[in-house]
Amino acid sequence: MPVALSDRHAIFSKATQLNREFAMEKYTVSNDPNIYEAWPDVTLTPEGKLVCVFSECTHHKNRDYTRIMLCESADRGRTWSPKHPLTEGTANLDYYYNCARIGMLKDDRMYVIVDKVPRQISNGSGEKNTSAMAKNLIYFSDDFGATWQNPVLTPLKGIVPDRLLELDNGRWIISAHHHVEGNLVQFMHYSEDHGNSWSKKITVASKKGLNLCEVSILPVDNDTLVAFLRENSMLGYDCMKTISNDNGETWGEVINFPLPGCHRPVARYLNDGQIFITHRFVQGGKGWLGTWTQNFFGAFTDTASVLAETRNEAWTRIFPIDFDRSSKSDLGYSGHVQFPDGEIYVVNYIVDDAVDKGQIRGYSFY
Repeated sequence: MPVALSDRHAIFSKATQLNREFAMEKYTVSNDPNIYEAWPDVTLTPEGKLVCVFSECTHHKNRDYTRIMLCESADRGRTWSPKHPLTEGTANLDYYYNCARIGMLKDDRMYVIVDKVPRQISNGSGEKNTSAMAKNLIYFSDDFGATWQNPVLTPLKGIVPDRLLELDNGRWIISAHHHVEGNLVQFMHYSEDHGNSWSKKITVASKKGLNLCEVSILPVDNDTLVAFLRENSMLGYDCMKTISNDNGETWGEVINFPLPGCHRPVARYLNDGQIFITHRFVQGGKGWLGTWTQNFFGAFTDTASVLAETRNEAWTRIFPIDFDRSSKSDLGYSGHVQFPDGEIYVVNYIVDDAVDKGQIRGYSFY
């Protein structure tokens, strides 16, 4: 089990060297030569089984067909079951599925939250962005993913949801983003009764001139949450963050965090009190359209850094996890878990030797 929030400061002060074995091992989670596979996440059941969720689609740039898939591993991600569907396929339907997240609740239920997006529709002068109309559904399983209940519709509108976050006080938080007056804005709702009712929409992060999206919300201590955000202007900007001191009801200013070129951050506490963040690196600059997704990074940081009020008061230790060798590279949406013995397991999608088809890859290290 993760270390209690109140103990993390003390534990981390004893682990100043961050000595870790970076003998990275890579594994195939799913590689179907006939379909594009992307945007995975992973969770760990109490009995030690890994469950991975991901999307299959025609292509990253073509959602004529999509379907959310699952696969499982009973040997710590070394081998994986054949993939099987959670949702229907969406060929010839007026919506598509986008980016699913998976996790475990404290009552041992497993969940998947996924955005169901209306297809682009004509507004008389081209195409209209439909992100603000995207619905977010939650699927629940009482048997660690063997069977799934019918999805529950939430009030959350937007795309690329964060995991369903369950706080120590029992509050649930769901979050997604959509366009508002030309910029991307991150929103959330919370529930005090396990999803039976939800709060009004709350703005997590909005700043004119910035495109703030793809949040990963990290519970830090007491009533404090830190939201890490992608900035989507494709200019190589830092990861952005904002802090809440009231469990998400209000949020502070947007602050730079020292993860340059950060897309789709995923932040979690590790067993020893360190914070681990995975993310795509996008450098920006001339020609980024052809070279924007080659690198997938991980980073370690600490509680003091994520709570820092300025960029210069925070530190990160960034390291490479994978490089996409394909001329049509595409990677960097990820999930990760940690086993009780300290091994970290990461899932990511990448083209690489699949040439022009996304595949799901796993990585393990201590």
